[in-house]
Amino acid sequence: MLGCKYGTHRVLEPAGAMPQAAQKLNNDMSVVYDNEILVDVIALNIDSASFTQIEEEAGGDVEKIGAKILEIVAARGKQQNPVTGSGGMLIGRVAKIGSALQDRDLKVGDKIATLVSLSLTPLKIERIVAIHPAIDRVEIVGQAILFESGLYAKLPEDMDERLALAALDVAGAPAQVAKLVKPGDHVLILGAGGKSGLLCLYEAMKRVGPTGRVVANIHSERSRKVIEELHLAHEVVVADATKPVEFMRSVLAANGGQEFDVSICCVNIQGAEMASILPVRDDGVVYFFSMATSFTRAALGAEGVGKDVTMVIGNGYTKGHAEITLWELRENPGLRALFEKNYVKG
Repeated sequence: MLGCKYGTHRVLEPAGAMPQAAQKLNNDMSVVYDNEILVDVIALNIDSASFTQIEEEAGGDVEKIGAKILEIVAARGKQQNPVTGSGGMLIGRVAKIGSALQDRDLKVGDKIATLVSLSLTPLKIERIVAIHPAIDRVEIVGQAILFESGLYAKLPEDMDERLALAALDVAGAPAQVAKLVKPGDHVLILGAGGKSGLLCLYEAMKRVGPTGRVVANIHSERSRKVIEELHLAHEVVVADATKPVEFMRSVLAANGGQEFDVSICCVNIQGAEMASILPVRDDGVVYFFSMATSFTRAALGAEGVGKDVTMVIGNGYTKGHAEITLWELRENPGLRALFEKNYVKG
């Protein structure tokens, strides 16, 4: 029995919707279609914007966070935050491979990370084992379905699975930086202290070369020492991205008064759209990786201030994104040690 390669056969409400846009998916794991992969889930890495919203709603109470996640999955058949619309990714072991997918380089028992959002992945949670708010990770007993079109990566043997998952969770961001940034560019990274921001900084520093410049924006001094010690930016600026005019003045001053060629927004709260746009030159590029972005605010805001910039939606996938991101950790021992400290030993 074949289903739609994009998973529309699992959509319950509304009829005709794609799985990501659907309000509810069929998460019955007793029937696995011939072009589906059944995964025994080990852990969920909740999208940063989503986890932050759930955590704030729960007042930081871990039990309430767990209850909210169970409520979302029970209602929707997937982990899709109804406020942010975002999901995350998962790690698990392959439990069954449909007969139509037997040619895959995959076997039952392989440990994989899914590279498609939880917001479109049928999921059933039997129970929550542990919640780690510091790293947006939720260990569970449960199962999920990967559609025929679904992307995944077999976990590498040369690094801890938690390290790989932390990097793969944001793999789209540094890989997009690799595509967008050219030698000599002046690049601004907003929200540079988080894991996506740090990986983007490293990739930007590689790409701009000796004639370019990278400015890292952080919200507090907490991340400055790490960024400076690892030489991930030419300048670090503490500024509030929700106050766009003040923000623009601060980051332009750090860039010698010159507007930026590219800005990368990794801020995980709402309201950073104009701070990402204002410091960028006409014909420059603004890449919104954060799922907290309002693309309506971004589009109308750019129009309102007369900025002719190319705005890129934060597609979590680009060709080679898993390989590029994992290679960054292999290539930079300092960055890898920081990720191991924060996401493996922390």
